[in-house]
Amino acid sequence: MILPGIVFALFFSGVLPFSAPIFPFPPPHTDCVEAHRVCTADPPCKALYRGLELCAADAMVSPLGEQAASECLEGRDNLLAKHPSLWACKCQRGFRKEEQCLRIYWGVRLLPGEDELETSPYDDTLVDTRMASLVSVSSFMQLDGENQCLKAAQDCGLYEKCGSLRSEYVLACTKRVPGTTRCNQHKCHRALRRFLERVPEEYSLGVLFCPCTNTLCGERRRKTIVPSCSYQDMEGLQHNCLHQQSFCRREDICRSRLADFLNNCQPSHLTASGCLKDSPGLCLRAYAGLIGTIMTPNYISNSSADVSLWCNCEGSGNQWQDCQRLQRLFTHNTCLRNSISWMGNPGSLPADITQPPAPRPSPLVQEDELLSNNHLPEQNIIVMESEEEEEVTQIEKEEVDEGGQFDVIPLYSERATVSNLGSSGTGGAAPLTTAPAKPLLLLLLLLSLSWG
Repeated sequence: MILPGIVFALFFSGVLPFSAPIFPFPPPHTDCVEAHRVCTADPPCKALYRGLELCAADAMVSPLGEQAASECLEGRDNLLAKHPSLWACKCQRGFRKEEQCLRIYWGVRLLPGEDELETSPYDDTLVDTRMASLVSVSSFMQLDGENQCLKAAQDCGLYEKCGSLRSEYVLACTKRVPGTTRCNQHKCHRALRRFLERVPEEYSLGVLFCPCTNTLCGERRRKTIVPSCSYQDMEGLQHNCLHQQSFCRREDICRSRLADFLNNCQPSHLTASGCLKDSPGLCLRAYAGLIGTIMTPNYISNSSADVSLWCNCEGSGNQWQDCQRLQRLFTHNTCLRNSISWMGNPGSLPADITQPPAPRPSPLVQEDELLSNNHLPEQNIIVMESEEEEEVTQIEKEEVDEGGQFDVIPLYSERATVSNLGSSGTGGAAPLTTAPAKPLLLLLLLLSLSWG
């Protein structure tokens, strides 16, 4: 399936003419780090790859001349003819060597071309595209008037890994750099990516995409990723969207996450889900992958599930239409809108002949120790910045007034599972109930009298 040419021109306009590598049948997907290891074990391949690295380094400084570009293309084609796995290899999101893998993946694509948007750098062949874990958790996210985002946050707190990594990114995104009023956005982005990559999706994506029916819930959802640091400028100014995209293209992770988003959230009117790949789960995962990059999107208000980039098209000149198209990939994307809505209504998924696999057990089941108290860890109590601090404080007061406590989890005697998460307003497991003892005592009394 070929993406619209207009999107090609928008995103990957290269400084050099495109020349596709020539090899007849691409090999099966392999890890790029492994493909690179095999190449470096072969001296001729190692020499060709080293030459390609020099071409990439020169191209980063300034556009290559015609002769230099031609020599780089020839060298790359010779390399890929002998080791085509370097072109067909993929990476795994969140793995320890992800950055090294992506550097290799983009290294052989130093000449940007239209076909870059057709594929994602990430290997989704082993991914459950029907998102069984999200199906299980989203089935409890019914729009019943309760604050589903509060419940999702409490469910996250019940799982030690989710709670600790959530506290880690909140602290990183709210802590000010000494001597300034600014946060360290780089550390904030890194901590956000760690949370989304290492916490199971039934928790991380449940917090991001919890459905809301009121502004109180919507405000909690909007502030989940700490907007004041994760993407907003301290002065509240918005950058040009094309400038943001240009910076994104210079960084391997951001470039990869945006390519993954364009690939997995491509809209189509031919499928019931509105997605070309017909997988809301893959689109949600790809959207979440952008959080923690310069292209971090978020909800535009506390009264809707509409999302957007924090940028505008002022100063775009004759590229104004291109800038508008980039914005509309988030604001007017049927696939993305339907995927977010699906989290609150999993029954809206299109019928599929293949039944989804059984939901994986929640990591809570695998925990050997139970929580020893009924409060979140102390590091969850953070100090927000200026106006945002006042707003959050007000939200907490309103939630307490509604009869619930903010991020307070009651004691429980059973390990929580996906099937009981969100079963009550507190997000804890439902207490066991026993039958009344009085009828049994009365029966014994009657029997003793009759025997007497």
